[in-house]
Amino acid sequence: MTPSWRKPVGMSLILLLILVWCVGVASLSVLLGRLPALAQAPIYAFLGIAWIAPLKPLLRWMELGGRR
Repeated sequence: MTPSWRKPVGMSLILLLILVWCVGVASLSVLLGRLPALAQAPIYAFLGIAWIAPLKPLLRWMELGGRR
């Protein structure tokens, strides 16, 4: 078996997604920092979990390729 090119490309896309997500959340911290801590907590909890949603299709593509 030859290794698939999808895995290194997919890993690069995952790292790029994490980088973009972190920069986006960090840029929101200026606005969110003005809120009380009890209001910030659920927002940051949601943002900390929400980045996982785009990973499922990406991981499926890495393993299977197109729609099979």
